[in-house]
Amino acid sequence: MFTRVSYAIGAGSPGRPCEDLAVAGPSWAVVIDGATAPPGPGGGCVHGVAWLAARLGGALAAGLSERPGTGLAELLSDAVTAVMAAHGGACDLDDPDSPSATVCVVRLSGDRLHYLVLGDSPVAFLRRDGTAEVVADDRLERLPGGRPYPLELVRRLRNAPGGFWVAGNRPEAAGQALAGAVDARELAGVGLFTDGVARLADWYGWSWESVLTSLAGEGPEALIAAVRELERTRGPAWGKVHDDATALWCGLPEGP
Repeated sequence: MFTRVSYAIGAGSPGRPCEDLAVAGPSWAVVIDGATAPPGPGGGCVHGVAWLAARLGGALAAGLSERPGTGLAELLSDAVTAVMAAHGGACDLDDPDSPSATVCVVRLSGDRLHYLVLGDSPVAFLRRDGTAEVVADDRLERLPGGRPYPLELVRRLRNAPGGFWVAGNRPEAAGQALAGAVDARELAGVGLFTDGVARLADWYGWSWESVLTSLAGEGPEALIAAVRELERTRGPAWGKVHDDATALWCGLPEGP
């Protein structure tokens, strides 16, 4: 079991739904970042992105709790299938703007900490020697032409070979996730983040050691406050000034 789990979620914009989600159990944790729909009509779904994040998180939580021996990619694939069924006949899931989300998951099983990362919500491990290791899916950052991306390019390369993969309307996307396991005995803890917090390392020059040390010591609220201050004083590298921001910390017991 984890020794401690703590998380915070900060909405990017007042007056609109937060599309991040965090959920955890004694030995597992999930962070989801719903992809904000493009402006204008369309999208094919009557429910919206926050609904997708909540349904996906619930399905993953059930699988992680009830099927501890099942691989994380299989659990995610099954969760996407369940959410697709929950849409019902009123939603067009073939619409290129149908809701989707990034997902990161960790599960402690004996001395192994299993992880899965799909999309730009990273997992970062804090080792007992103070060093950090991050698992980040950067395929969205490697699309042709560089940012800002044209909307049609994103539509064409979402959940497609040579593009990037997210959870939404393709259960097989789970098989494209970055997944593996590390020795939990070497770790002080693990952090899960949406890209709204990963900006600290990706945009503002923080080391992942600093991110994780602050998360473990000062708490997730302090990380979100640091992001917001840097967004106000230095501005965004691209896109939204403020994004939904989630940080989750799982402390790990010391080995024998």
